[in-house]
Amino acid sequence: MLAFVHSYYSLRYGTLSVEDLAAEARAQGYKALALTDINNTSGVFPFIKACLAQNIQPLVGMEFRRDNQLLYTGLALNQKGFEELNSFLTYHLLRHQPLPAAPPAFTQAIIIYPFAAGKNRQLQEHEFIGVSPQDLNKLVFSDLRQQGAKLLMQPLFTCQNEEGYHLHQHLRAVDNNILLSQLRPEHGVAQDACFYACTKLLTQYQRFPELIRNTEKLVQQATFTFDFESRKNKRHFTNTAYDDKLLLEKLARDGLQKRYTASNKEAKRRVEHELGIIDKLGFAAYFLITEDVVTYARKRNYYHIGRGSGANSVVAYCLGLTDVDPIELDLYFERFLNPKRTSPPDFDIDFSWNERDEVLDYIFKRYGRGYTALLGAMSTFQHNSILRELGKVYGLPKTELDALVENPHTAANSDHITKKILQYGRLLSDFPNLRSIHAGGVLISEVPITNYTALDLPPKGFPTSQWDMYTAESIGFEKLDILSQRGIGHIKECKNLVQQNQKITIDTHDIARFKTDEKVRQQLKSGDTIGCFYIESPAMRGLLKKLHCDNYLSLVAASSIIRPGVAQSGMMRAYIQRFHEPDKIQYLHPVMEEQLKETYGVMVYQEDVIKICHHFAGLDLSDADVLRRAMSGKFRSKKEFEKLVNKFHDSCRAKGHPEALIKEVWRQVESFAGYSFSKAHSASFAVESYQSLFLKTYYPLEFMVAVINNFGGFYKTWVYVQQAQKAGAAMHLPCCNRSNVTTTIYGQDIYLGFIHIQNLEQKVASTIMAEREQNGLYTSLEDFVTRTQITLEQLLILIRVQALRFTGQDKKKLLWEAHLVLGHKVTNPSANVLFREPARQFTLPTLCHTRIEDAYDEMELLGFPVTCTYFDLLQTPHRGDVKTKNMLLHLNQKVRMMGVLVTTKYVRTIKGEVMQFGTFLDASGDFFDTVHFPQSLKHWPFKGNGIYLLYGKIVEEFGFPSMEVEKMAKLPFQKDPRYG
Repeated sequence: MLAFVHSYYSLRYGTLSVEDLAAEARAQGYKALALTDINNTSGVFPFIKACLAQNIQPLVGMEFRRDNQLLYTGLALNQKGFEELNSFLTYHLLRHQPLPAAPPAFTQAIIIYPFAAGKNRQLQEHEFIGVSPQDLNKLVFSDLRQQGAKLLMQPLFTCQNEEGYHLHQHLRAVDNNILLSQLRPEHGVAQDACFYACTKLLTQYQRFPELIRNTEKLVQQATFTFDFESRKNKRHFTNTAYDDKLLLEKLARDGLQKRYTASNKEAKRRVEHELGIIDKLGFAAYFLITEDVVTYARKRNYYHIGRGSGANSVVAYCLGLTDVDPIELDLYFERFLNPKRTSPPDFDIDFSWNERDEVLDYIFKRYGRGYTALLGAMSTFQHNSILRELGKVYGLPKTELDALVENPHTAANSDHITKKILQYGRLLSDFPNLRSIHAGGVLISEVPITNYTALDLPPKGFPTSQWDMYTAESIGFEKLDILSQRGIGHIKECKNLVQQNQKITIDTHDIARFKTDEKVRQQLKSGDTIGCFYIESPAMRGLLKKLHCDNYLSLVAASSIIRPGVAQSGMMRAYIQRFHEPDKIQYLHPVMEEQLKETYGVMVYQEDVIKICHHFAGLDLSDADVLRRAMSGKFRSKKEFEKLVNKFHDSCRAKGHPEALIKEVWRQVESFAGYSFSKAHSASFAVESYQSLFLKTYYPLEFMVAVINNFGGFYKTWVYVQQAQKAGAAMHLPCCNRSNVTTTIYGQDIYLGFIHIQNLEQKVASTIMAEREQNGLYTSLEDFVTRTQITLEQLLILIRVQALRFTGQDKKKLLWEAHLVLGHKVTNPSANVLFREPARQFTLPTLCHTRIEDAYDEMELLGFPVTCTYFDLLQTPHRGDVKTKNMLLHLNQKVRMMGVLVTTKYVRTIKGEVMQFGTFLDASGDFFDTVHFPQSLKHWPFKGNGIYLLYGKIVEEFGFPSMEVEKMAKLPFQKDPRYG
């Protein structure tokens, strides 16, 4: 017998996973199950697998609702019917149109109307009326009994038990943003939604045997099957697989001549070997599509960085998909392809943040909007959001909500309401909450993509699948990752600025020159990398100094060991220690020395996991890579993962390794495999870091302007402004005659852009620039007001930030004149003045303003001072006893230092206590780092941005100094003179 169900993919409605639904249906004796989630298809394919595992026949469809009103339910009779339902829903979702009261006629799907909507409806061949158990008494007296052949049993289950039903009610309250006590049937609350036995259900319907027969007939008709094994991506780039093979061979061999010398036999051998495997596994089209996208980007002069496991491929290097040479780095081939791999290697192609959408637009138009989609993702309920959502359902005020989130298990949070919140919060953990978009995944299908999913249209503007990467991989889709990052924007804009400002053309792809440039090497070794992609954080700059990093290979390693897993396992420290004392290394086992000598016996890259699992544990290379993928979260099956873990341990024992050794090696593998990069990935990051570093070393002013304009980096804008000043720039406030929307550079003069002025309207900035471009520089306040038709409010903002200093007049005088010129007068932007009367002249008393007053205006309107430093605002002239440059001269001494707080980082100790790391700038503009242990932090906490006086001991680690802070205090600024 058939039951209809909602899973928890009916967002903020269902309460059971598809696996739990299938298991419960079997326990209650059902032979068939129809998943009809509300307006979505997210759970269809996991549901099919779950049903087959329970020996239950899966039927799939969806429930169509408009707001909270149930319109009808669609049920697919086969794959074609599923596509019909998907296309129907997609049509309305992509156009943001409400669903109609009646759908079109489907050929391979049926429509089931709710019982209440069945009266006076002329049913077509594919249309039926659903009769729920609650409707049975009504049916006795209904005219619908005359349409017996059109009536179906429709028991609909959403919950497992009473607790689950209460969870459902909580979810409906959350979804409708109302109190639990306000919940009504019109809010879409299910009635009698809990599972019960199939035998009980049949007893309820036994007085209407025709309904039972109709439902059984439907189950026999609905033969929905799905091929999970075949690939769903576009099969051929050309017309046939053979043509794809020939084209890929030609492009790869052409690239071989460009990338390597003719005498490089190893490169030629590797290319031919890879081409053979690519052809055998049928991945040629995937490579050619990726090459096509990159070629388009090159034609548009878009920069790109190629990452992912595909960067381990010499073929990818020859095609220009990546600038990482796998032979130079001795990249592990099995990380790229292995015989058990059923999907092609990942290609992560990074573009600048402001060019990525153009690339996506090309892909959708090149391969067809009906065949292309962004990959969806599922946002889940997490601890803090759960407590806040449920707290609102119970009407808790914000103060109590904040206290609950901060300390949920304290005595103060132990009343009956809080207990309810925590009870249902535990049930909600990791429940799907909202559909979103994968960071960069793109799907290109061989057939219309609505064969597999309905499509959403998020704000991004591109059709998006309703299921995520895990489902995509399980049904045979391979994604192409088209990502964006601001680091590439820095590089491109800097190159353009150097061309404009210094008339110098830079080839930013000349990586070989950058790697060997002595000034670049010294810049890297010094850790002076602020603004440079991936290597500017305090932790990374400290690591560069500790490793004395001055070469490409060391930077590649540093890019991986900085990752959380390596650092937290203690292996990052071990790596640094062994780097400094290689003669004292004690390898765990000869295999560790043989396979990991390059990295001092430490597993640094994902390839190292493969090496150790293969050579130490004895797993074959394919299993080793599958284990590595599992630990990276590439698939969800816990059972399969546990099998591989057991296989690792059993294989180690079979090789005779002691248990203690096995345990330690596994700890190292497990601790970072899910966080570390592949070596090719780290190398790709290192290449981009070198590009940034070269530009920073030789063109520091243009580079900092590019960083500021791309609004991307580890630090806030003021830090990059300070770095530009330190590099010799004359930093200017925005100016109506010199500034643009973004920051501009003229020689060594840098003018901040209008975009940095808080509360300045975008249209005002655009008008200022357009009018200046058309009719020349502004000459006076009146000239500026007349030509821009600016309002008084916007004019006052510009005057306070001194953007009208071209007039040569004092700021306060300009403020007076602005009120006299505009006052409360409403200007008419469309009025054309033929003759302008001269402005009336007024005699004002002598006015003055101070540097401190200007600084407060700048901090209010820009977020930071420009015409002075934070130190100039202090009440004290003291600047600390020790500066950054002298820290090593005071090792193990307790000293006082002063610094502007730049950033902090929270961590928890083994005991669960909070400690922090701080980064500061001293009065000379140099960075220094601090450590704040729990006891110190408890008595001397951070109190927001500002300048701190710090007292503590100077310590060093591998030549990198820091302060262990014992006490600190935030220092007061001079009083704001604007408020007397």
